[in-house]
Amino acid sequence: MVLVFAESPRGQFKKSAFEAVTYGKKLADALGVSCVALTLGPLHDAGLLGEYGASRVLNNNNTAFEHFDSQVYAKAIADAATQLGAKVVILSHTSTGKALAGRLAVRLKAGLISGANQLPQIESGSLLVEKSVFSGKALAQYKLNGAVNIISLMGNAVKPEMTGSKLEPETIQLTVTPGKIKIKELKTQEGTVPLPEAEIVVSAGRGMKDPANWGIVEELAATLGATTACSRPVADSHWRPHHEHVGQTGIAIRPNLYIAIGISGAIQHLAGVNNSKVIVVINKDPEAPFFKAADYGVVGDLFEVVPKLNEAIKKYKAAN
Repeated sequence: MVLVFAESPRGQFKKSAFEAVTYGKKLADALGVSCVALTLGPLHDAGLLGEYGASRVLNNNNTAFEHFDSQVYAKAIADAATQLGAKVVILSHTSTGKALAGRLAVRLKAGLISGANQLPQIESGSLLVEKSVFSGKALAQYKLNGAVNIISLMGNAVKPEMTGSKLEPETIQLTVTPGKIKIKELKTQEGTVPLPEAEIVVSAGRGMKDPANWGIVEELAATLGATTACSRPVADSHWRPHHEHVGQTGIAIRPNLYIAIGISGAIQHLAGVNNSKVIVVINKDPEAPFFKAADYGVVGDLFEVVPKLNEAIKKYKAAN
């Protein structure tokens, strides 16, 4: 059986939860077993996971799961995996999944691959899992042959697919112990798609010259339905909030489309965005390193190019 832990912060599913269940369903079909989804804490619509391929949706809404505590969650998920006889446990490769993966591997004495980007191949009962290494410069294949194995899935690696139907959630009894972490204050970013989940990202760098000029970037993002991001120098200069910083020392992303405006393309920045499916670079310097990694490049003054690009996209969307 394949067990998928579906994250549900504040009682709501993220896109990564649907990706994980879709991935779990495909792997379960390949192994000839069932896919079961596990949720922790109160939820508004847990049965929705059935539409993405789960044959059962299990929930425990103990108040201990109100705020994320990796020790509490790991113990509960390990308990569920043991009860159900899970052979594979699927997590999302988010901050939550990263905090859980190692603890679960120790508790379950399981093999672990973090950051998988496609479905495993099955070879003589073992799983061959592929992932990016060396900041996305190469791919490596690992063999998992333990009695229990854990895989965390990169965001946007799998497109969520609605292949099933809505289910009635079942309550699962789990070993729950109070956490040792006390939450004094919780601040969350609302209103935009988080960068790790965004399918389109519009990012800008020092070429913007001044934070007051960011309006053209935000307008383009609004037209595309994109999430905004920035380079490290911009975040360090407090032009933009640090949660928008993408790169090796910021947030690593893999959107379907990444538009880089006025960013030279230092190796540290590229390491965090080079898994994007399509990269578009706008820069007035034809020698900017970013052009070597770009699928499409525009050499020109961003203050002329970006407004014209935005108007062209608006006209296209209006006509279609």
